[in-house]
Amino acid sequence: MPKLWGRPLVPGVLVSLLALFLWPILGDTRALAVWGALLLLLFLHHVFNLSRLFRWLEDPRSSGLPAASGVWEDVHAALARLLKRRTQIESRLSAALERFQEAGAALPEGLIILDEADCIEWCNPKAEAYFGLSSERDRNQQITYLVRHPSFVEYLETRNYREPLVLRLMRSEGELTLSIQLVPYGDSQKLLLSRDITRWERMETTRRDFVANVSHELRTPLTVLGGFLETLSEATEHDAAMLRRSLQLMSEQTYRMQRLVEDLLTLSRLESAHNPLREEFVDVPELLRSLYRDAQALSEGHHRLSLRLEHTGGVRGSAEELRSAFLNLISNAVRYTPENGEIEVSWVKRDGEPTLSVRDTGIGIEPHHIPRLTERFYRVDRSRSRGTGGTGLGLAIVKHVLSRHQAHLEIESEPGKGSTFRAVFPATRSPVRAQPAIVAVAADPR
Repeated sequence: MPKLWGRPLVPGVLVSLLALFLWPILGDTRALAVWGALLLLLFLHHVFNLSRLFRWLEDPRSSGLPAASGVWEDVHAALARLLKRRTQIESRLSAALERFQEAGAALPEGLIILDEADCIEWCNPKAEAYFGLSSERDRNQQITYLVRHPSFVEYLETRNYREPLVLRLMRSEGELTLSIQLVPYGDSQKLLLSRDITRWERMETTRRDFVANVSHELRTPLTVLGGFLETLSEATEHDAAMLRRSLQLMSEQTYRMQRLVEDLLTLSRLESAHNPLREEFVDVPELLRSLYRDAQALSEGHHRLSLRLEHTGGVRGSAEELRSAFLNLISNAVRYTPENGEIEVSWVKRDGEPTLSVRDTGIGIEPHHIPRLTERFYRVDRSRSRGTGGTGLGLAIVKHVLSRHQAHLEIESEPGKGSTFRAVFPATRSPVRAQPAIVAVAADPR
């Protein structure tokens, strides 16, 4: 209280004391005149300083506090302290906001802050990418004006945010599936969290298709086995020819199921994180000679087979896995090439990359099928695939084996003219070995 009233009253008290001192000397009239004049000067001083302070308050950021004297010096000092504290608080708030925005930008999920009217206050880059927004351009815009998907609008209006919403949006690069969750906070604000679950949706679809395909693949053999067993168990007299035929068909179906289970186990091992790649030197030319003999046995002289070994080096990797992948490529060529067709297996070095090429003059493949050939159980012609004895998993195994060896599969095909499958290995997989260049060509087996 003394500081509040003391300093402002001191000049007025001093002027009054001076007037009282001059009263007996100058008389009452002149003393009152001096007192009034001094009070007027004091008043003008206050008005002048107040006017300067008012002009500064209209635009406080343009310059510092104006110079002052007397009690106004204390006022300006108090204002300066307040300004300093406010600046410090603003700086801390600005730093906190900047950290929040940096943290929001680093989130792997989309984040949008909505006010009580569902208008956008801020969004991070992920949300901008998901919904095609701009944090600067779309600020204070109603979210439903920009994201007009009917299910999203309904989700926002129902105010029932216990369960997330799965939203499918079309993009130029394909369909984007988002999981959206609204989280209320504060008075009436909301956080809109969005997560890209496209990959998980595809995995779930793949899982469902996988279970359905395995069930479908096993149903036919089991039906055949069950039918024959029921027939044989109910027969009172056994026909030797029918019995032999039944046993032959049951044996074929049992072998088919065995191959299917073996291929499934192979895929499981290839996908297992606890199955590291065995690094060893694989003599690919010798491996291909062995597989070539197997292909001759599978063909039974119905095709013209040739083996061309222009590259004599091998690769680093798993001999067992590479044998499985190469055998699938070669046996597929034999199965899908009509009688008297040509099949050429070659091992060459193309642009420094070891490459296995399997070319055939088979039925060929339509272009729209090629991107999906390595999917499990994907068949271009289901009836023909089963007739050739395939499980529908061969190219899926090839894809996984090559991926584990940092290699890739190239497919060229034209309906009616045949196909070429190439397994291309990186140059880093080819050990440097000084070997003479040898070209080995296997003749027609017939």
